[in-house]
Amino acid sequence: MRIKGIAVSLLVLILGRTSAVVAQTPAVAGDICPGELGAKVDAIANRAEFSRSRWGILIQPLSSAATLYSRDATKYFIPASNVKLLTTAAALQKLGADGVDRINELIGDDSYFQGSAVNPNWEWEDAQAGYGAPVNSLIFNQNAIELVLSPQAIGQPLKVTFAEPKLANQWQILNNSVTVSQNESEFIEVGREFDRPVIRVGGQLKVGAESESAYVAVVNPANNFLQHFQQVLVAEGIPVKQALVAPVPRNLNQELAFVESPPLAELVKETNRESNNLYAEVLLRLLGKVTGSMPVSQAVTGKMPVPQEDTGEIGLKELKIALTQLGVNPNSYILADGSGLSRHNLISPEALVQTLRLMANSPTGSIYRASLPVAGDSGTLKNRINSTPNRVILQAKTGTLSGVSALSGYIEVPNYEPLVFSIIINQSDLSASKMRSATDEIVLLLNRLRRC
Repeated sequence: MRIKGIAVSLLVLILGRTSAVVAQTPAVAGDICPGELGAKVDAIANRAEFSRSRWGILIQPLSSAATLYSRDATKYFIPASNVKLLTTAAALQKLGADGVDRINELIGDDSYFQGSAVNPNWEWEDAQAGYGAPVNSLIFNQNAIELVLSPQAIGQPLKVTFAEPKLANQWQILNNSVTVSQNESEFIEVGREFDRPVIRVGGQLKVGAESESAYVAVVNPANNFLQHFQQVLVAEGIPVKQALVAPVPRNLNQELAFVESPPLAELVKETNRESNNLYAEVLLRLLGKVTGSMPVSQAVTGKMPVPQEDTGEIGLKELKIALTQLGVNPNSYILADGSGLSRHNLISPEALVQTLRLMANSPTGSIYRASLPVAGDSGTLKNRINSTPNRVILQAKTGTLSGVSALSGYIEVPNYEPLVFSIIINQSDLSASKMRSATDEIVLLLNRLRRC
């Protein structure tokens, strides 16, 4: 029995265009004219604390390519998770049971995607964590192991338990964490060794605080999938005589079962709203599989298999084809992955703004916009820009790496017209919170625009 590759159904909504009439309201204190915007944005970006940082900014009306503000908008920047805006846009553009009482041989075919499961451009510490889990063809629980960390008495290490208790016998825990008093800060650090089954736990939680979950990447994702699948079968009364990970022989062409993923719209929403790296990397590899560019797999027939190109690399090529067909300048970005974890990704604010505008006017525009976090409401923007006196209607994708902060998306301006923007900070020695705060200040400036 085998699991067939992920089948994705593409939900495409063709929506009629409607026009909206926005009544102009009288000027109020705090409103700014478009002509004043540049000086006010510069006042933020040129602060002394940002003297060693690079800013890339492009702000345009959603309805046209006219520019309200531009700062190094055609230059390359490390975009962090803003890469997902391109990955999901390309995916939306391109992708559209017998009963069994026993199994003699359960084969897990992990060859649907070709190439390394861990992108060589990722940092080692990222590859250990749950958010940097390996990307392969057989995925269970996002290829991550969940740990539950609970504070004890002050000075004692945190209590570490496995969400899946049977794993406790398979891993050694090196616990350097501590329970601290109520007036101290909280942080969690987890990682694992690459050559032995050891998980390292560090950080601190306040005494009396709620337990927190932390995740580390599994070591062998294909075997992990197969073991759990075998356990499910046995629990259902279907014994398995032998289980192994191997390409499925060509003569085993009878499909006994398959698992179909949620619609692509749901996958894209999870990717963008929660900034899910695994989903983004799977979407990239699906681009490399379903577009017809991938050579036919050489099954096990007693002959040497034909070498195949890395599915992720094909996905990157197909992503560029899809976005070029959409109208995005192909020379405005260079990608090394689909999630943004790699620091080898280079994107200009121009590329992000072009993608956002063109997608908004595409047949899947409503799905794309709905996939983005909403300020003060959902996803990675749930706790941002949520304490202002006037509501800010913002849908945007966040991006964060050390020294990098990005925010690109759409904003509905009450007394102006809808805007599309990209704001990226690179090469900064400031904390993520300070970079985000300055970026949010610029967004609040946009919300004060009025026609003058």
